[in-house]
Amino acid sequence: MTLKIQIPDSWSHPAIEELTTFVIGGDWGKAPEFDDPNFDSALCIRGSEFRNWSEDKGKTASVRKLKVSSINTRVLKEGDILVEISGGGPEQPVGRTVLIDKSVLSFNPELPKVCTNFLRLVRLNENSFPTFVNYFLNYFYVSGEVINYQSGSNNLRNLKFNDYIGIGIPFPPLNEQHRIVAKIEELFSELEKGVESLKAAREQLKVYRQSVLKAAFEGRLTESWRKELADELESASELLARIKTEREARYEARLAEWQQAVNAWEAEGGKASGTKKPTKPKMPKELPPLTADELADLPALPKGWGWIKLGEGIEEPAYGTSKKCDYESDGIGVLRIPNIANGFIDDSDLKFATFDEREVAQYKLCAGDLLTIRSNGSVSLVGKCALIRDKDEKFLYAGYLIRIRPLRGIFKGSFLYYVLSSSALRSQIEFKAKSTSGVNNINSNELKALVLPACSLGEQHQIVQEIESRFSVVEKMEQTIEESLQKAEALRQSILKRAFEGKLVPQNPDDEPASELLARIRAEREAASHIPKRGRKKV
Repeated sequence: MTLKIQIPDSWSHPAIEELTTFVIGGDWGKAPEFDDPNFDSALCIRGSEFRNWSEDKGKTASVRKLKVSSINTRVLKEGDILVEISGGGPEQPVGRTVLIDKSVLSFNPELPKVCTNFLRLVRLNENSFPTFVNYFLNYFYVSGEVINYQSGSNNLRNLKFNDYIGIGIPFPPLNEQHRIVAKIEELFSELEKGVESLKAAREQLKVYRQSVLKAAFEGRLTESWRKELADELESASELLARIKTEREARYEARLAEWQQAVNAWEAEGGKASGTKKPTKPKMPKELPPLTADELADLPALPKGWGWIKLGEGIEEPAYGTSKKCDYESDGIGVLRIPNIANGFIDDSDLKFATFDEREVAQYKLCAGDLLTIRSNGSVSLVGKCALIRDKDEKFLYAGYLIRIRPLRGIFKGSFLYYVLSSSALRSQIEFKAKSTSGVNNINSNELKALVLPACSLGEQHQIVQEIESRFSVVEKMEQTIEESLQKAEALRQSILKRAFEGKLVPQNPDDEPASELLARIRAEREAASHIPKRGRKKV
């Protein structure tokens, strides 16, 4: 299967394999500290370098030790094309390609560049233009046709390379290949200017979101609201006293619930029933009060507000289940890190497990709870939260998440979500979570020690309204930007489609016909096949 493209009469349609002079797999070699006189250092380009190739051009390649003979065979040259033959995933098919140009080779020039064994090096005949061929391979990939040339599981896919290299490529005269590439790059340059402007606007909206949150938690968004209700607002000391009372009342309520559970357990026979006695709730530990020095470093708050530690306004943070879950839909849905998305629960990728009544009670979620990520390789994801809504109460949650349950008389869940999303709290979280081990963590005690502003429930409600009215406008603008970026990508593919249909630049009758060019390439390939070459591998 290949792309159905109508090409001009002056073009040919060879298999990509016919244009190649050398194809070989890569080499991952040994660790950089490996010491052997037959080995030398090289920069090894991996599939992970493809992601930001246009900006980085392989600068993040890994230093490895390879046999000198392997380096000599595989060293990359200008015009080489690297094809990803293994990798990918559910949303990223295998088969991406990059072109090796001067900028790639000029970085760290004392070290030769090679590719990993998950890639394939493809070198073309000098009578074909590598940039043109690579544009076609990129177009083939983005078109989705490459999916027909892969095998393997969702998590690791392999390219059927022998079939892939047999796909036909629209092949114009060599001069026309150069004219087409020049036109593509001219149009792409103009398109990229617009894309960069859209991306800059998107970043500015992120900055604006944080400025809204900053204003909200400095009391500026509700300044007029407080003036209207000045006579009804409690003082900061009254607020803090009420928080203390609410915590004590909640503990007494939990004790009463526990006593009822114990009475029911005893009525059913106690130990003889074969069930465990309900665990008595622990009295909340008093958190150390904020010191004068700590308060001095915090910004001033409006009248009626106060600084508290998160642990003073929530129940004891609760870790999720460590029970193994899978995609079999028997049992109860278990929320994991991938389900935390943009402040809410995304249940499109859900795993399941079976739980008894005690476990269901232990990991139960209620509307207004927050689920926060406690561990991740990316520190920017640690502490990210999702607000639980009514529809999410049917789920339980996994061990890399922590449940934060606000004391209802102290915090609204939505208010707490926005506070924890603000740059001031993100700074606290990331400072506590940063690790040199590669995995960043925040534990329940560190969460409880976070310092945040508190105000009356009435003002919290008003603050959430003020934030969401502004964010709804931002979301519409972000949606417009995303749609424009999608249109730009569609235009990029339309340019490539026209290029490979021969509609982007006019044909020149004075150009050597592609059929003659291809005949010469085939003759050179045939002649080369009779000359033994060390290191050459058949496709």
